[in-house]
Amino acid sequence: MDVYLNTRRDLLVVRKGSPIPSIALPGKWRKSKKRVIKVSEEIRSSLQRQGYYMRKLKDLHGSGD
Repeated sequence: MDVYLNTRRDLLVVRKGSPIPSIALPGKWRKSKKRVIKVSEEIRSSLQRQGYYMRKLKDLHGSGD
């Protein structure tokens, strides 16, 4: 799997060698240099279903209420 981060620290995971999906093109993505050993079941099922997994940093921290 290839892992990308953008300037807002959003996360994008795609299958190794796959292009960045068009939904993620607005923004500058850079490939992470770290190797991926394991991924969660959520990421694995998303990769099988739609070919990519994307998460915004704000989704990780919640709504801030």
